[in-house]
Amino acid sequence: TGDRPESGFPENDGQITTSVDFWNGNRSAVRQVYERKVLIAILEATEDEWGAWEIGESLEEYPGDDEALVFTEKSHDLFVTIAGNQKFKEGDMIVIPHLLTKNLLGYRIPIIREEDARLFDSISGPEDIQKLQHGIPETWSDATIFRHNGYNVVEEGNFDDIFDRLQNGLFDYSAYGANEVLGVYENRASKREGLIIDQNVLLFYPFPLVFYINPDLPQLAQRIEQGLQNIIASGKLDAIFDEHYGTITEQLNLDSRRLFVLDNPLIPDEFQDLAPDIENLKSVILLRE
Repeated sequence: TGDRPESGFPENDGQITTSVDFWNGNRSAVRQVYERKVLIAILEATEDEWGAWEIGESLEEYPGDDEALVFTEKSHDLFVTIAGNQKFKEGDMIVIPHLLTKNLLGYRIPIIREEDARLFDSISGPEDIQKLQHGIPETWSDATIFRHNGYNVVEEGNFDDIFDRLQNGLFDYSAYGANEVLGVYENRASKREGLIIDQNVLLFYPFPLVFYINPDLPQLAQRIEQGLQNIIASGKLDAIFDEHYGTITEQLNLDSRRLFVLDNPLIPDEFQDLAPDIENLKSVILLRE
């Protein structure tokens, strides 16, 4: 935040550059790149009215409940998280209620042991997968969601050791968002012998990514809200999505997977009606062809 006045942004006199302290840790590398690009587009789209800007980015990892200190002890200005993040209470943040990735994180795909591929291929009803053990790192909100829907959850350890434990048979699978499963597999799971991405199952629940803003910075929230509306209206947000995820439906065979829809008891009311919409994930360019 630097020397920025407490009130937020100064009026644009052409001289002052606004510094934005962006926390971008506790997430996969592919998400970091995407979310940084969206923030840059937002600030560019509001430059004429709000003035010049620069981003100070932190990739620091905050384990467990330390994430709740992002705005207090850590003094960051904004970050991207799940709507309804249980580590924050109402008033702890300003929420910008626009989806950044078309709920892509809510399409969950299992990473499994290769020896279990036939078992997962045979899954046909929810009871088939509910009885299997789902490994989830401690404090991840996914654990609450899956338990609420009758799934067998093993909530232990962290993101760094999750695939060692999968490889060692301590649970049967660990599921990740469609926007990150390929990167998570390549950068982490593939380093362990015998792990693969399942080709049959697709789990879904409302799990939208949104901006959380430091509650002391209402003018920053106003700029982010305005900029997001601008890049949605101009098609820029769709273009960023297409660049990163436009072929994800084909890459992950989302159309041909067996879909299981779960409730998310943690999600705010305005997002409860999010339903699976795989067509909406496809590249605008591909849909035109």
